[in-house]
Amino acid sequence: MHRTRALAALILTGLAVACSRHSPPPAAAPIDADAQFTRLEHTYVVYFMSRFPVVATYLGGAALDPTLADIDGKLRDHSPEALAQEDARWGELRAQFEALEPAALSPRRRIDRSVAIAQIDFMLHQHQVLHQQQRVIDTYVDEPFRGVDWQIQGMTVSPSGKLGTEMEWRQVVARTRQIPGYLQVAQHQIAAGLSAGNRPDWRMLLQFGLQSTRADAEYFTKTLPALGASNIEAAAREQLLAELQAAGREAGTAYTGLHDFIASTCFENPAGHDVGAVKAAYRDDHFAAGEEAYDWALHHNLQLKSTAAELYEQSWPIVESTRTAMIELARQIATSHHWKVPDGATGVLAVFDKLGERAPKSDAEMLEAYRSTGVRLVDYARRTSLFDVPAEYRLDVTLTPPPLRSSIEGAAYYPAPIFKQAGVGRYYVTPTGDDRAQLREQHNFAALPDLAAHEGFPGHDWHYKVMTLYRDQISPVRWLTPGAVEDSSSMWEDSLAAEGWALYSEALLAEPQPAAPSGFYSPEEHLYQLRGLLYRDLRVRIDTGIHTGRLGFEDAVTLFSETVDFRPGACTDPRALRSPAKRASCQEARAEVTRYAHWPVQAITYRIGKDQILALRKRAQAQLGAQFSAKQFHLAFMRQGTIPVGYFAEDLLAGLAAGAGAH
Repeated sequence: MHRTRALAALILTGLAVACSRHSPPPAAAPIDADAQFTRLEHTYVVYFMSRFPVVATYLGGAALDPTLADIDGKLRDHSPEALAQEDARWGELRAQFEALEPAALSPRRRIDRSVAIAQIDFMLHQHQVLHQQQRVIDTYVDEPFRGVDWQIQGMTVSPSGKLGTEMEWRQVVARTRQIPGYLQVAQHQIAAGLSAGNRPDWRMLLQFGLQSTRADAEYFTKTLPALGASNIEAAAREQLLAELQAAGREAGTAYTGLHDFIASTCFENPAGHDVGAVKAAYRDDHFAAGEEAYDWALHHNLQLKSTAAELYEQSWPIVESTRTAMIELARQIATSHHWKVPDGATGVLAVFDKLGERAPKSDAEMLEAYRSTGVRLVDYARRTSLFDVPAEYRLDVTLTPPPLRSSIEGAAYYPAPIFKQAGVGRYYVTPTGDDRAQLREQHNFAALPDLAAHEGFPGHDWHYKVMTLYRDQISPVRWLTPGAVEDSSSMWEDSLAAEGWALYSEALLAEPQPAAPSGFYSPEEHLYQLRGLLYRDLRVRIDTGIHTGRLGFEDAVTLFSETVDFRPGACTDPRALRSPAKRASCQEARAEVTRYAHWPVQAITYRIGKDQILALRKRAQAQLGAQFSAKQFHLAFMRQGTIPVGYFAEDLLAGLAAGAGAH
C-alpha cells in the first residue's frame, strides 16, 4: 500500500479577476494541511521525548532532533510542579491538533492526528483523573534501571568488543547522578498517595518497594561500576570509572533510602514474604483498576468497542476450545508414538513429559537448535509466499549477554532504536547454565519453533525489521509509548499491534497452505503452539476478571494452574500443595497473576490483537476475492506501525482495494 501525500481538500484555487482599484487583494497562498500537521507532529514528538527520557532512549530519540542530544543523560521529572506544567503543554498541543480539520488531511494523517489526540488524552487522564503518579511504585523503581540498561544495550561496540564510547559512558554517569533526586520525588509522590488512600497494592509494595529497591541498590553500587571497568576504553578511563563509582554509590544509597521508607511506613516485618508482613492498614487488595477505568482503557487506549464484561464472558468458551484441542492432539501424538498415557488432562502432562526427553544437552546445543529452527521458518515462508523475504535476511539468535540476564527470563526481543539509522534488533535466549531440567522443560526440540516464531520469525524480529525498512513512511507519533515503555504507567497501545502480530505469527504457521497442507508444525510442535495459545486465551479471562471484581486474586491463581498447567487442586489447599509439581505451578501462576494485576489491559493484547488481525484479513479476503494476496496483506499491516487496528482498518482495506484495482 502506497503512502499518499495529498494536498488539503480545502485549498482555494486562485481566481482570475480584473485588475482595478476595486479588486480584492490577492488570495493567500494555499495551505498544505499535511505540511502543517508534520510540523506540529515534530513539535509534539520532540516535546514528548523531552518529558520521557527513558522512552527516548528506547526509541533512539537523540537521533531525531538536535535538542535531544543529551536526553540519554536525563530522567523524568515526576514532581507535581513539573506535571502541572506538562499537562498545560499537553492541553495546548491537543488544541492545535484539534484545530486541524480532519477533512483537509490525507487519510494517513487523519489517523496520525487521532493517535496524537488519544495519546495526550491518556496522559492527562493518568495525571488528573487516576492520579497514577501517586502509586506507580514499579515505574519509579524500574525506570532508572531500564534507562541505563537500554543505554548499555545500545552502546557502540569497539573493534576490541568493548561497549561504549566516552560520550556514551558520560551519559550513563549523568543519568545515574540524577537518581537520588528522582527517587526523592518518587518518595514524596508515594507518601501523598498513601495519605490520600491512593496507594499501590501490598504486592507492589513488597515486590518493588522492598525487593526491587534492594536489587537496584546492588546493581548501581556494584554491577554497573563492574560493567564500566570491563568496558570503558576511553582516554579518560580512570576519571570516568571514578565518576561512575561515585554516582553508583549515591544511587545505591538513594534506593536503600526508598526501601527503608517503604519498610518503616508499610511493613510490620520487612523480612516477610506475604501479606502477614504488611501493616494492617495496607493489607487489603488494592490492585483492581475497576470496571470504569478498565473500559476507558479498552475504548480509549486500545480502540476496542467491547467492554470488560463482554470480554470476560466471551473468553471462557475460547479457553475450553483450545484445551479440548490440546487434549485431542496429545491423544493422537501418544497413539502415533505408542505411548501408554492416561486420557484427558493427565494425558497432556504425560505427553509433555515424553516430549521433554528430546532436548538440547547444553546451552550451546540449544542456541544451535534455535538457529536451525530459524532457517526452517524462513525457508517455509519463502516456499509458501506468506512474505517477501529478502535473500539476505536471516534470523539471528544470540545468547543474552550478562548485563541483560537479570531482566530477561527465557527469551525476549529487543528492537533497534527506531529513530537511529544504525543498530539492529536482537533476539535473545537466556542461557540456562546447562541446566538439563530447564532445557527439557522450556527448550526441548518440540517447544523451540513456537517460541522462535513469536520472538523471531515471522514474529517480533521480522515485524520490526520490516517496520524499520519503512520507518520513513511511518509517522513518528506511531512509535511513541505514552506513559512508559513497559510498566504500570504504560498506555499499551503498541502492545496490541506488536504482541498481537507475534501471536498471529504463531497461529499463521499452523494454518494449511497450498504448498504445505499441514502447515509448518509437526504434531508435537503444534501441541506447544496450542499451549502458548491457551496461555494467552486465559489471560483475557483473568485480566478482565481480577480488574473488575469478577475474579478474586487467589481464584485467578488457581484457575491459571488448573487450566494452563493441567494441575488440579486449589493453590490454597495444603493437600494439593504436597505435590512439588503443583507447588511449582502455583508459584508460577501467582507470579503471572501478579504481573497482570500491575498492568491492566496489557495481558489481553496478545489474543485480542491476534483476533483483530485475523478479522481484518477475513474482511480483505472477502473484499478482494481471487485478487487477495497474503503477502500484500501482511506487508500492508506491518507498514502501519505499532498502533491498534481500530485506527487504520478502513484505510488499510481501501489501500488494498486500490492496489488490486491497479493490476
